[in-house]
Amino acid sequence: MSIAKHIPAPNSILRALSRKDGQRLLARHEQVKLTYGDILGEPGKQLRHVYFPNSGVISLLTPVHGHPSVEVGLVGREGMAGMALFLGVGVSPVRMLVQGSGTAMRMKAAAFRHEIKRNPVLQRKLNHYLYGFMAQVAQTAGCNRFHLIGARLARWLLMTHDRVKSNDFHLTQEFLAHMLGVQRAGVTLAATVLQKKNLIRYSRGKITILDRKGLERASCACYRAVNELCEHAAAYT
Repeated sequence: MSIAKHIPAPNSILRALSRKDGQRLLARHEQVKLTYGDILGEPGKQLRHVYFPNSGVISLLTPVHGHPSVEVGLVGREGMAGMALFLGVGVSPVRMLVQGSGTAMRMKAAAFRHEIKRNPVLQRKLNHYLYGFMAQVAQTAGCNRFHLIGARLARWLLMTHDRVKSNDFHLTQEFLAHMLGVQRAGVTLAATVLQKKNLIRYSRGKITILDRKGLERASCACYRAVNELCEHAAAYT
């Protein structure tokens, strides 16, 4: 990971701060590049930084004994990775893996703890974000248990599309299998069905969203359910 040139952060949480608070907070940050496949944290390891993505996506995965890790949540420009520090815990419960390249504002753990104590607006924004993220994790657990792979894949592609703000993104079959907790053969079949419906184009690890509305119809109701809960949380901002 490399240090990127400083520019104003488009991250939703940082944008909500007052000019004074935002400038003070940004002075404690450094902007870094997020590169596909980078690991930012591991389960049981000390959290040295928090990350406020400006672009790109950070995937949160949990280990399952005897099986590959499975994704439990996504973090994009709407939130922050490293929420355990916000809760007063310095150890990560998940693997933080860069799923989509971009940039993020990175802040050292000690500086973040200090800022949380003096910034009630930041506390409130993170509380609301945490509510929405908990809804995402809970819905994902139910979705992975009961819904078909095709509908889950459509939901996951929509969530990624919301965060990368691009119709094109890089995803291998192996990566998708980890994200959905299924075998690669299942991902291949589900992606082929979506491709035959002209909803996506998938070739050599590159996915292109062709029909956003059609993908929403193909998705399970979990995508809409999480969005509605996040909108309710935003109403209390």
